[in-house]
Amino acid sequence: MTNPLLRREDIDFLLFDWLGTERLFERPTFADYDRETAQATLDLAERLALDSFLPHYKEADRIEPRIEDGSVRVLPAVRDAIHDFAEAGMCSLGFSERLGGIGLPFTICAASYAWFAAANIATAAYPMLTAANARLIATFGSPAQIDAFARPQIAGEWLGTMCLSEPQAGSNLGDIHTRAAFDGQDELGHRYRLTGNKMWISGGDQDISENIVHLVLAKIPLADGTLPSGTAGISLFIVPKMLPGGTANDIAVAGLNHKMGYRGTANCLLNFGEGPGAVGWLVGREGDGLRQMFTMMNEARINVGIGGAALAYRAYRQAVTYARDRRQGRDSPDGPQTAIIEHPDVRRMLMTQKVYAEGALSLCLYAARLVDDAEEDPEAAALLALLTPIVKSWPAEFGLAANDLAIQVHGGYGYTRDFDVEQLYRDNRLNPIHEGTTGIQAIDLLKRKILASPDGIAALRSRVNETIVRARLEPETRHYAVELRATWNEIESAVSSLRACSPSAVLEHATPFLRAIGHTVMAWLWLDQSVLANLFLKQASAGNANLLQGKTAACDFFFSSELPHISAWLSTISDNRLSDVSEEVF
Repeated sequence: MTNPLLRREDIDFLLFDWLGTERLFERPTFADYDRETAQATLDLAERLALDSFLPHYKEADRIEPRIEDGSVRVLPAVRDAIHDFAEAGMCSLGFSERLGGIGLPFTICAASYAWFAAANIATAAYPMLTAANARLIATFGSPAQIDAFARPQIAGEWLGTMCLSEPQAGSNLGDIHTRAAFDGQDELGHRYRLTGNKMWISGGDQDISENIVHLVLAKIPLADGTLPSGTAGISLFIVPKMLPGGTANDIAVAGLNHKMGYRGTANCLLNFGEGPGAVGWLVGREGDGLRQMFTMMNEARINVGIGGAALAYRAYRQAVTYARDRRQGRDSPDGPQTAIIEHPDVRRMLMTQKVYAEGALSLCLYAARLVDDAEEDPEAAALLALLTPIVKSWPAEFGLAANDLAIQVHGGYGYTRDFDVEQLYRDNRLNPIHEGTTGIQAIDLLKRKILASPDGIAALRSRVNETIVRARLEPETRHYAVELRATWNEIESAVSSLRACSPSAVLEHATPFLRAIGHTVMAWLWLDQSVLANLFLKQASAGNANLLQGKTAACDFFFSSELPHISAWLSTISDNRLSDVSEEVF
């Protein structure tokens, strides 16, 4: 295997043949770039991932960040890799030139990030969060705040975090206790003193960059000194580790969380305001914090999906290589041992991994293309909003299932540290929780994106119908068009049933529905790719037949083996049993 991470020809197929990324360069925003620029960027990402991120993958898992004299120290190789990343200009890829960036489409940035996530997701987490942090400040911050805090991150000089959760609040951000007391005004805006604790802060402290820009959710006390209740009272603050002028802010590392994966990422408990209070500047208006933070959270959700897909993809490729090399069993008592890839059950596991891993990557890149289209196309914006919780959760859930199968293909070797699939599984196990659990994504999808608004599901219906029409024209895919139409009708019927359900029943059925519609979306995307692959295979000049045939085979397998799950997930929607069960039975 020349590259143990991702298949470059697959990424090129997805970006240029399927998603038509070259059409983005016809827009004035991206007119200075072309396919050659995009290819060069992907070349650079691939090379940097292999040369700077991959070599310390296992070492960073073994030697975790530690606290020395109140500060976090990380493995030097992690620091070196981030510096290489910054020097190569990767931090600035998706930012406009007026901000000191390069200004490439998000689609290309997402595909580039996939290489780093596949090589070393713990190290890749630092620049991923930094880019999202800088984008939020560039979107909502004042010009002075952008110059002071976004530009150094875009240049790769500083790193950034998002500080949401607290020990007592978890995902229920309306219950946060961190408070921000007004402390005057300066050239950076309204200044506050923050006191409180933040938990699960990835990159919360490290010795990689000279400064860390924390984006902190907090509440401004009411006139009587109490904090406003609920999420409407949440505001957003820029709270740097080092203040302008070089003095340390009032932020202390209270401890490190030691997770089963992503061990190279310093995950911290931070105390703001052990002394006079941490200095922070209000972003935008008071009470807009959660709305603003969703800009960063949604970008992070897409990137978590890419991480889930990349880890599954790398493990799948390793499982294929192992299955080709590992010889066990014979066709006849006196015959030679056969490679286990010839075993039917192993082939089934490999194909399942393929449809999960490659399908997840296609889903994430499709969403990235929607990010580029959303500003000009309201349908794309509505579809992106609908798909975001699916993009976060489906690659995480089913990418993890692919990782599980990769271990199974390796047999007893799979759960030893001698093979990467053991660590890849542990790393990916975090993704169903990162940036909101699967259950939270399901509630967001069903309650906010479907039941509360018709736009997203209407946009999805339109795109699915377009694929069905194309698939009906080709004999190889005609029967799948019929099956997808029947499945979509099941989804529509389920949505109608859920509209009539009680609020508790909606919550009970949200996750099964998320899985059902996620699989429906994947069936649609696999069929869409298969239609294109079949058209290419009919051309005399078609290249890379193995890749194209792999697309059609994956579509066949997904429809035969995965599509039937959808009916089972949807079958209990009218049955609200759990709300009547006494908690004592648990």
